[in-house]
Amino acid sequence: MGAEQYRPPLFSVAPMMDWTDNHYRTVARIISKHAWLYTEMLAAETIVHQQGDLDRFLAFSPEQHPIVLQIGGNNLDSIAKATQLANSYGYDEINLNCGCPSPKVAGHGCFGVRLMLDPKFVGEAMSVIAANTDVPVSVKCRIGLDDHDSYNELCDFIYKVSSLSPTKHFIIHSRKALLNGISPADNRRIPPLKYEYYYALLRDFPDLRFTINGGINCVDEVNAALREGAHGVMVGRAAYNYLWNTLAHVDSAIYGAPSSGLTRRQPLFGFFHSEPGNNLWKRKADAAFQMKNITTVKSFFEETLVAIPDAVLDSHVAELPSGRKDLFANVRGIASTTV
Repeated sequence: MGAEQYRPPLFSVAPMMDWTDNHYRTVARIISKHAWLYTEMLAAETIVHQQGDLDRFLAFSPEQHPIVLQIGGNNLDSIAKATQLANSYGYDEINLNCGCPSPKVAGHGCFGVRLMLDPKFVGEAMSVIAANTDVPVSVKCRIGLDDHDSYNELCDFIYKVSSLSPTKHFIIHSRKALLNGISPADNRRIPPLKYEYYYALLRDFPDLRFTINGGINCVDEVNAALREGAHGVMVGRAAYNYLWNTLAHVDSAIYGAPSSGLTRRQPLFGFFHSEPGNNLWKRKADAAFQMKNITTVKSFFEETLVAIPDAVLDSHVAELPSGRKDLFANVRGIASTTV
């Protein structure tokens, strides 16, 4: 497989632990044929130590292309070996996590966003990844962490990593990370969004490709970012919590493809968030798992989908939801820098 045979990553779904697993990606691909999908972050050490059970962590169906494997780690040997092991599975890109602020990752694990403090190591790691795979490589990072949050420091990170490795694609979560013990959820909420950092990178590094991430919640806002010049947009929890209302618009509104005419009844999974009958359906689903006569997917849905009104099940894609009109109103305020 190769990234060049797919539409460009104008829209991608962020890697999310416990969320963007094989099941989610299977359903996401039914709805959108062109969105780029990411795995959950897989620690390089996990891949290396699970060589007898790699399919459990790395296997995916061919329909999930284009798909990116995200790995995390701080040991070059493990990163190299993990990349070698993953290479045969045919991912379309390998991404290194330099943005996770979780205490388990950036704290005790000493990787994730903490790697932004050591761009030389990240450059070495990306060179190691590139040397052990046949596909493009990328980095996902924040705009900084703690007091290391100036635009010049971000530029220093980008410059060193791209100079020391073949990395040409960076996914920029437009918030800094706080490593003071707050939760990952608070790290998505408390640090302010600084989209101006992202758009300044486009100007100051014209030979690189940047995807914007953070605080973008619907396809209308994705298109607003693209109109401002973004190379690509990554959406996180909105693409999970509002799977149907987000991904069902991607192919037509972003990529210009004809509408698929798909209804919720056809994919069946996970599309009832905030819809009538959702809570009753969840209770029926929990109860169905305990029933001895529920032995197939078909029997499971026959037992549970009676909770969802036909008007919801048979609904086609609604009109494109409107986004915030001023989200990128002040993104040109940073002076050019020299690195």
